[in-house]
Amino acid sequence: MKFNEAVSSSRRKSRKVSNSNSNQVPSFRSLSLPLSPWRAPVSSLVFSCPADPDDDDINSCSVASFPSTFFSSSLLPDQSHFTAPSHIRRKLMSAPLSAELRAKYNVRSVPIRKDDEVQVVRGTFKNREGKVMQVYRRKWVIHIERITRERVNGATVNVGIDPSKVVITKLKVDKNRKELLDRKKGSKEEKGKGKFTEAEVQAMQDVD
Repeated sequence: MKFNEAVSSSRRKSRKVSNSNSNQVPSFRSLSLPLSPWRAPVSSLVFSCPADPDDDDINSCSVASFPSTFFSSSLLPDQSHFTAPSHIRRKLMSAPLSAELRAKYNVRSVPIRKDDEVQVVRGTFKNREGKVMQVYRRKWVIHIERITRERVNGATVNVGIDPSKVVITKLKVDKNRKELLDRKKGSKEEKGKGKFTEAEVQAMQDVD
């Protein structure tokens, strides 16, 4: 059923009610309509319409109240995060650079990859260092050498570490990584963090 047809049918029903009780003309009416684009039934909306039951202009109606579940759920960001494809997870699984590397490359963080050397800065394994053995994007963790635990059956397994809990102390630099660092450094220099140069400051002083 189309939107206009549904509105017309609901108005015909409201006219019958108004004719049976002409002394009471409702100013708020609930329209029984199909699902809305906001993923909530429009039947749960309360529309404020003119008191004249013969007025069929839908433009004269406005939404008077919204149900608590009318808008998008707060779980949708979590859903988009945990269902992200691998190429998106690569960017989300970025790690900050150490102070030395940040000063050298003028870059704050990069997507972590295998063979990078990292240091754990938070958690149970704080201050432990090692080389990244695997970037396990499916579980949003990385595996670092010498950070393991023993299972009940005696097997030794790697412990997953969140990339946000480490800092990169040594980069595995290849052709693609170097291009990435150059791009990030170039974009950062173009932005300039909104600071004025000495020439611009001097020009503003001359204007005064």
